[in-house]
Amino acid sequence: MSENLVLHPGQLDLATLRRFVFEGMDVTLSPEAQATLAAAARSVERIVAGGAAVYGVNTGFGKLAKTRIPDDRLRDLQRNLVLSHAAGIGKPLPERVVRLIMLLKANGLGRGFSGVRPEVVQLLLDMLAKGLIPVIPEKGSVGASGDLAPLAHMTAVLIGEGEAFYRGERLPGAAALKAAGLEPVVLGPKEGLALLNGTQVSTSLAIIALFDAERLFQAGLVTGSLTLDAARGTDAPFDPRLHTLRGQQGQIECAAVYRKLMEGSAIRSSHEVDDERVQDPYCLRCQPQVMGAALDSLRHAARVLLIEANAVSDNPIHFPDTDEMISGGNFHAEPVAIAADLMAIAVSEIGAIAERRLALLVDPGMSGLPPFLVNDSGVNSGFMIAQVTAAALASENKTLAHPASVDSLPTSANQEDHVSMATFAARRVTDINDNVRTILGIEYLAAVQGLDFLAPLTSSQPLAQAAAALREHVSFFAQDRLFTPDMEKANALIAAGVLNTAVAGALSLPTVEAA
Repeated sequence: MSENLVLHPGQLDLATLRRFVFEGMDVTLSPEAQATLAAAARSVERIVAGGAAVYGVNTGFGKLAKTRIPDDRLRDLQRNLVLSHAAGIGKPLPERVVRLIMLLKANGLGRGFSGVRPEVVQLLLDMLAKGLIPVIPEKGSVGASGDLAPLAHMTAVLIGEGEAFYRGERLPGAAALKAAGLEPVVLGPKEGLALLNGTQVSTSLAIIALFDAERLFQAGLVTGSLTLDAARGTDAPFDPRLHTLRGQQGQIECAAVYRKLMEGSAIRSSHEVDDERVQDPYCLRCQPQVMGAALDSLRHAARVLLIEANAVSDNPIHFPDTDEMISGGNFHAEPVAIAADLMAIAVSEIGAIAERRLALLVDPGMSGLPPFLVNDSGVNSGFMIAQVTAAALASENKTLAHPASVDSLPTSANQEDHVSMATFAARRVTDINDNVRTILGIEYLAAVQGLDFLAPLTSSQPLAQAAAALREHVSFFAQDRLFTPDMEKANALIAAGVLNTAVAGALSLPTVEAA
C-alpha cells in the first residue's frame, strides 16, 4: 500500500519528493487548501463581474494581451489556449517525471494565488491516483512564460483532449479519462493560463536528475575508495587537519567518508612504511576536493529546486484578499536553469575524475597491477576498451555540460525576448547522469578486479562488502569475454543504490540535504 501524502501546498520537502519519485505515494489535498481555492475562485468571479481588462482572464495572451475578449467567449479563450499551445515534439517524458509535474502543478496551484477552482486541482490528483499519465513530448519549452507546450499537453487531457497512458495503453485523452472513471473539466477564466504557466516541467526534470545525481555522487565516493585501495594509495591526504584549514564543508565531509571507508584496510597497512611514493596522482589525492565541490554544488541546486517546487510561478498572480491580478514574471525559470547548469558541471566532474582513476588502474606503471587488469595480457586485452568507453563518455559530457542558461532566443514576436532554456538545461542532466553511471560502473568493475589481484591482502570491511556485492553478479575477469554485459550489471547495481547499502553498516553517505 502506498504511503498517503496529505498535500499542504507550499510545504513539500526533499525527503517527501524523494519518496514520491522512487516509492510512489497517494496524494490528497488538505481541507484547508480546498477552502483556500474555493475562496480564490469566488474572487475571480468578482473580478470578471467587475468588467476590468485583466490579462489572461478576459484578454488575449502574449503579444495579443491588448485584445479584449467578450464574457461569453471566456471559456473558448481558455480551451483554445490549451489546444494552440500543445505544440510539443519528441518522445514522451518518462512516467516518473510526468507524475512529479502533476504533483508540483497541484502544489503550486493549491496555494490559492492562481485563481483556479478546487475541482481543477482535484482532477490532477485523481489522475495521479488512477495512474492516468498524460503524454507530454519532451521538447518544445524555452523555460520562460512557463513550460507552456509541455504543460499544455498535460492540461489537454484534463479537458478531454490530447493523449494519456492508462494501464499500459496510449489512449486519446477523453477515452483515458472515461476508462479511469473520470470526467473532463471545463476551464473557467484564468484556469487554462494558470495550468500552462509555471516552471513545473523544468523543475521536475531537474529534481529527478538531482536525486539520480545524489546516488551517483554516493557511488563515486565508494568506487573512488575501492580504486584508492586497489592502487595501494595512501589515506594521508584525507587527514582532517588539512580539510579543516581550508574550510569547505563538502570537502570536509567527503574526507571523513574516505577515512572511514579505508579504516582497517590490510592492503593499506601493507605499504604504509616502505612505500617509496611521496604523493599519489591528483585523481586519488584530490578526491575530497573534487567530490566535496560537487556535493556543495548539488546542495545549492537542491535548495533552489525545493524553493521552486513550492513556488507560485504562473502569471498573472492572483491576490484574492484584494481581488487583484498582478502581471509579473515568476514563470521565468532562470533559477532552475542555472541550478541545472551547476548540476551538469558537478556530475560531469564526478565522471571526469572517475575516468582518470580508471585510466590509472589499467596502466601498470601507475597502479603496479597487471596491464589492463588481466592475466596473459597481449592474448587478453582486459579493460583496455572499457576504459576507452569511459573516456568517450567523459568527453561527451564536456559538451553536454556547456551552460544552457547563457543561451536565449526571443519568442512570441519579441514579447518574450529573454528566455531561460531551463527545460533543456534540466533534461540534459539525465544524459550526463547516464554517462557518469556507466563510467562509475566500469570503475567499480576495474577496482574490484584490482583488489582481487592483491589477495590474500584484504580491504576494509565496508569496501570488502562493496566488492562482494559486485562479485555476486559479475565474476573475476580471468580472460577476455563480452564486456558490455558486465558493464550493464555494474550500472544496474549503482542505479539501485547497492553501493550505498553495502557500506551502510559503517557510515551514512552524504545527501543533497544541507549538512
